Amino acid sequence: MLAEIITIGDEILIGQIVDTNSAWMATELNKIGVRVKQISSISDDKEHILKALAEAANRANIIFITGGLGPTKDDITKKTLAEYFGVELVENKEALANVERIFAKYNRPLLEVNKQQALVPANCEVVLNENGTAPGMWFNQNGVIYMSMPGVPFEMMYMMEGQVLPKIKATLKLPVIIHKTLLTVGEGESFLAERISDIENDLPSHIKLAYLPKLGQVRLRLSAFGENETTLQKEVDVFAARFIERIGSPFVIDRDIPLEKAILDLMESNGLTLSVAESCTGGYLSHLFTQHPGSSHVFLGGAVSYSYELKESILGVKNETLWQHGAVSEETVREMVEGALLNFKSDLAVAITGVAGPDGGTEDKPVGTVWIAVAGKGKSFIKKYTFGTKRRQNIERSAIMALSMLNTLLTEIKK
Repeated sequence: MLAEIITIGDEILIGQIVDTNSAWMATELNKIGVRVKQISSISDDKEHILKALAEAANRANIIFITGGLGPTKDDITKKTLAEYFGVELVENKEALANVERIFAKYNRPLLEVNKQQALVPANCEVVLNENGTAPGMWFNQNGVIYMSMPGVPFEMMYMMEGQVLPKIKATLKLPVIIHKTLLTVGEGESFLAERISDIENDLPSHIKLAYLPKLGQVRLRLSAFGENETTLQKEVDVFAARFIERIGSPFVIDRDIPLEKAILDLMESNGLTLSVAESCTGGYLSHLFTQHPGSSHVFLGGAVSYSYELKESILGVKNETLWQHGAVSEETVREMVEGALLNFKSDLAVAITGVAGPDGGTEDKPVGTVWIAVAGKGKSFIKKYTFGTKRRQNIERSAIMALSMLNTLLTEIKK
């Protein structure tokens, strides 16, 4: 079952707002066995809308339209839909009652322009909007379903979850789609692909493998399509187990969650705590951890020790180490991670020191030079990285590589 999403609004095309609706809708549709074939953003232009609808009808079974349903003159979606289907706009009593209810609730005067929100194309089935005045409109024309909804995200989401998705499941016979995501870190996409190529070749035609790389990470997504959910799930699980065994230490978790969340969950399940000693990342690694609820079960905190003085006073790095080897060195990062373990009383610790850039580099320590150490439970790893010249990317890459090394450390601890 194929779907197409059309978002309408000049504000999207000029970058004034970001289209978050399409990504959310695609995720929810996929869960019920509807695959999105195309997503388009188009302008508030009648001819553009008419053309987009006609083209989409040749590609998809269901067309979702968001935006352009407001009460002002620039919102033309409803009138254009009426023209597309060759019908008149008529007043819908339920939609009008809903508009009156909302204005009465907030004790606001009901203007004539607001009453016009209840005008809908004569051939549509109204889907009431419990969180706004613009009704949703369901059309079934020549075997194609069209669903027009408000562009306001929370209005669209409530409408989809409460009414549209249940209606689609009740109306259509949908296939089963199962996804399983394997999160890996520290190994490039091409190296992973070469390592698992023979297993990938064994996949049947109804199971696909997608590579989703992202700054030091690669997510491998297995997608299976069929009729029997139990059988499909067993097949996916068998192939996932083969991939995991072959991937080895770069594998983190078989869930589609952020890397740092996976590390937190793994540490919590093993009753371990963590502290950090950050220099060039300036607290970015700590931010990644603490953005997740419940991170305090694992993450104790740490230090952002930019200066020599703080590296000495908070972490116990020796003065002679700093002046002899410099802040960006194997010797310094070793003492930083040891100081974090000692002073912050955590089971494991991470230390990062480097030259983030764009200046500050030297001939032997150019911009992008970063030392990372992880330690705890009698084991430690220290590694030097040489990234690029862009400060933000260096900070992000440092954090990701620190998480990769933490994952390796956890793997070793479990042996």
